[in-house]
Amino acid sequence: MCSKERAISRKQTIAAGALALAAAGTLSACGGDEPAAAPEPPPAPTTAAPAPSAPAGGAVGAAGRATPPGTSLKIPRRAVVPFKSGSRTGTLGITVTAIERGDQAAFSRQFGSRAQGMVPYYIRYTVENVGGTDLSNTSAPLLRGVGPGGRSTGAVVIGGALPGCERGRPTAAFASAGGRYETCRLQAGREGTPVTGASYNEREGGYDDAPIVWSS
Repeated sequence: MCSKERAISRKQTIAAGALALAAAGTLSACGGDEPAAAPEPPPAPTTAAPAPSAPAGGAVGAAGRATPPGTSLKIPRRAVVPFKSGSRTGTLGITVTAIERGDQAAFSRQFGSRAQGMVPYYIRYTVENVGGTDLSNTSAPLLRGVGPGGRSTGAVVIGGALPGCERGRPTAAFASAGGRYETCRLQAGREGTPVTGASYNEREGGYDDAPIVWSS
């Protein structure tokens, strides 16, 4: 993921409700969206492409090992990733459960003319505390919508939520291993370029250059 896209993603909560539309060619030039492997969720590894099977990445704690950067997963396989929020560090399990076409009318009402030529999609996923450190009251990890083959959708949504797709947040139960919550990320694609997958491209763990990509 290019530095510009990464900065946009990290400022989601600050710029909530804003919408940016970029040319597909420009976003595609950023690169880093191509999947490379298809591992099973930890702890039982399998392979579906010529890449290391999960979990075969760097160690993230006694609970498991990190899913390698560049891994491709089928929905609803789980990825295990290192996580950092301020001074807190831990290990998360992220499971994409569904990618759904969103409410076009609600999307148009919220973003007005900026929504013209774009179609909303909801990325639904579950976040689990795998490492057992206290991660309550942290922010949900962000996933980005991608098109077929992990390519850019030609649109970037910065912040915002629609009825039926609100961003979940961890509660006190997320202070120990096994705690989990569900969340949703609003994304969009240009007309004719559907959102068919989701990518995780945080810098922690080295996923910014080689994201984890989920697809159906």
